[in-house]
Amino acid sequence: MELRQLIYFTEVAKREHVSEAAEALHVAQSAISRQIANLEDELGVKLFEREGRNVKLTPIGRHFLQHIELALKAIDYAKQQIEEYLDPERGTIKIGFPTSLASYTMPMVISTFKQQHPHISFHLRQGSYKFLIEAVKKREIDLAFLGPVPTEEKGIRGDILFTESFAALIPKDHPLSQKRSIALSELRHEPFVMFPEGFILRKIVEDACKQAGFSPIISSEGEDLDAIKGLVSASIGVTLLPESTFYETTPRYTVKVPIELPLVRRNVGIILPNHDLAPSVNVFYQFVKQFFAMLDRYQ
Repeated sequence: MELRQLIYFTEVAKREHVSEAAEALHVAQSAISRQIANLEDELGVKLFEREGRNVKLTPIGRHFLQHIELALKAIDYAKQQIEEYLDPERGTIKIGFPTSLASYTMPMVISTFKQQHPHISFHLRQGSYKFLIEAVKKREIDLAFLGPVPTEEKGIRGDILFTESFAALIPKDHPLSQKRSIALSELRHEPFVMFPEGFILRKIVEDACKQAGFSPIISSEGEDLDAIKGLVSASIGVTLLPESTFYETTPRYTVKVPIELPLVRRNVGIILPNHDLAPSVNVFYQFVKQFFAMLDRYQ
């Protein structure tokens, strides 16, 4: 079994078309067909079946693909580690982050790190809570920033970097906007603007409301912070958001009001896979821990 056979197989499986795979790989179509036939002979099974001009994976082919994708990622990771051991200051770090950390936390960390390590580059990927956890497990990204840090996920480890409170975001003309702080129960009859079902920030807010003795009335949903804030600005409803999402500015026509009871908080941290880190990733990881420890010291 040769590496090029596995690369050819994966490309054809992804495109379901031999000629398109050949064009993408810059090799002759006949070479791909021949190598896949050799691979099938060696394995003793058919990996593809023809559907007109296209090809489709057989059931055993789909099963084989899952393992080969992991193997190719492991090979790429091994090559990356060798390159970075030769020069740890010239690696590329793949980082995931959620929308709630996009506007302040991530730019602050990355820009400060780049001042000290200008030749290390980044590939950044925004995603949902569950997506980022799975992406770290599958080695699609090297690490991810998350809040809260998961504690019972196999295959990953996490470090808490800081803890932050949530505040209510309320339309400026709302009667509660004049108060210095509120109890969460004062919002029990208000329409809420929320992230969709499955988003971790929604669960945090729903759990807090439950603790305050009510279920929130969800009038609207938005998939990113700008949408959520915009809906509150338009007096569609109220919402709860982490303090870090207000660092730049509070949206027009809205007021941020602290919540005094119950205290709504989340920890924010970084998750990594349970294996040795590539040198440049480890440089970044150590920097992040020191960076937030120093921030905490001066707050």
